[in-house]
Amino acid sequence: MKTKNVLLGLSLVAISFTGCKSEEEKQAEKTVDTYSKYVDSVSNVAAEDAKKNWEAIDAEYTQKTNDAEAALANLKDREKAEERINASKAKYEEMKAKYSAEMEQEMAAADPKAKLRGSFFPGQEIGEDLDFSWVNKDNILKAYNDFNNAYDANKANYSREDFDEVKKIWEALDARKNTVEKEGLSSADNLKIAELKVKWSTAFKVDRLKAKGDENQAAKDKAN
Repeated sequence: MKTKNVLLGLSLVAISFTGCKSEEEKQAEKTVDTYSKYVDSVSNVAAEDAKKNWEAIDAEYTQKTNDAEAALANLKDREKAEERINASKAKYEEMKAKYSAEMEQEMAAADPKAKLRGSFFPGQEIGEDLDFSWVNKDNILKAYNDFNNAYDANKANYSREDFDEVKKIWEALDARKNTVEKEGLSSADNLKIAELKVKWSTAFKVDRLKAKGDENQAAKDKAN
């Protein structure tokens, strides 16, 4: 009798454990399903509305992605759920790439100088106010390097007006450096930045004069 009671107790514990695990699995399946449906719902939003609210959409997407991936640990058929998550990810990334390209084109059309400003610092949006508050002692050397690399790569395509805007961007970055120097900029980075400044300043004077000469010549050729 005692043995039977022990076995019965173990059975009840096993049933209880299985039931609890089953509820976790149901919740995990629901989480994955919610994630998939969210991506589907985004694809059904009008393009203009989606682009206007993309920041909020992307933040919610990131949270739901994290939740869905965490839920995989509680699923028996994990492989099938992963395939579903990956399919939704691919669908979302395709939408994101499409909308990002469209938004970039629209921004450039509305403000031609916005694209120029953005070309110098990958991952950063530089507005008309030329706010460089994101630059600090740890990333300022990279900012100068990025600027110089972008300048070298694109200077042949700059108009005289572009060169004027480039100069404003450079001066704004330089003004930020004055602040960063007081915040602990290392001597080594400061020296490298000084070298980049000499290199750029010399090239800029020559390149801008050439662009000005080319535009004047083009105007004369057109007049004739």
